[in-house]
Amino acid sequence: MSAFFYLTYRECKAVLESTLMAFVEQQAISDAAHDKAHILRVVKIAKQLCQQEQAQLDVVMAAAYLHDCVSVAKNDPRRKQASLLAADKAIAFLSAKQLLQMQHDAIHHAIVAHSFSANVEPLTLEAKIVQDADRLDALGAIGLTRCIQVGAALGRPLYSIDDPFCETREPDDTTYTIDHFYVKLLRLADTMQTKSAKKEALKRIEFMKSYLQQLSSEIQVE
Repeated sequence: MSAFFYLTYRECKAVLESTLMAFVEQQAISDAAHDKAHILRVVKIAKQLCQQEQAQLDVVMAAAYLHDCVSVAKNDPRRKQASLLAADKAIAFLSAKQLLQMQHDAIHHAIVAHSFSANVEPLTLEAKIVQDADRLDALGAIGLTRCIQVGAALGRPLYSIDDPFCETREPDDTTYTIDHFYVKLLRLADTMQTKSAKKEALKRIEFMKSYLQQLSSEIQVE
């Protein structure tokens, strides 16, 4: 019998979140951009989207907390398998704790499909929300900061001196940090699955464009 049987829904939710967070805190992180703070932001965004889109909260919440329980560095050859590894580990944990047993398939799919690198289509509303929440955290002020954190950790220059903003060359985000804006970040609004997320994505991208304009003026690019 579940330990949550005699608790109210609110108490169950609080205990569940505490249990999920305790598990996440035990896992290794690959970089500063995928730390506890990232998890908490994704959970917050996912909850907001869940309310706006009227999705199943338990599935969304569990997947959001556990989506990076296996963290793989951006330059690791296993990067495309990271979300599958995380999904398998998450379900093993939930099974051992006898938590959300009827939702395991939905949670597994939501974790697998959240990843940009994995390129798995989200087939449920809950998976779409988790994917959107994770991608929203790659945008705006926090997304910009995370991008620079990752680039610095990998030893990449911020920009190309010859063509900082990819005006005459193909962007290469394996070499320059700012190129990641053009390879991925500025395009993320078009990948959002829910209307609520797309609206927020466009807002955050405008901020990032203003950063690029300011950067251009400071490095005196004509």
